[in-house]
Amino acid sequence: MDEEFSEKVVQVNRVSKKTTGGNKIGFSILVVVGDKKGKVGVGLGKAADVASAIRKASSYAKKHMVKIPLVRTTIPHEIRIKLGAAKILLKPAPPGTGIRAGGSVRAVVEAAGIKDIVSKILGTDNKASNVYATFAALQKLKERRI
Repeated sequence: MDEEFSEKVVQVNRVSKKTTGGNKIGFSILVVVGDKKGKVGVGLGKAADVASAIRKASSYAKKHMVKIPLVRTTIPHEIRIKLGAAKILLKPAPPGTGIRAGGSVRAVVEAAGIKDIVSKILGTDNKASNVYATFAALQKLKERRI
């Protein structure tokens, strides 16, 4: 893939596991990748160091990108989604509104190239859950017939 992608690290988790020789420490990283033209992907990478985990996550996200229907600078219609504990509301907005969204929703929406949107996170504060719910909501959008 030779296209230019924007990459945003949403969450870095340090995880440790008890083993016979002591603690084994690793990192779990959530990355959002997009081309800012309607394609976006989400990836989770796990490795012993941060750089490897980011590389794995972005590689996964690039392989599993989806195309999102856009109407000029916004989404075609309002959508509410519940995925696990996360509840997300996404609404189209008139040009010039900008992105009115919380951190985890903002990362996905900016990577997708949506410039005008209003959103609300209604469920959990968990960033990973909210990113996956936003991604699922964008996948469920229908193309608007004119």
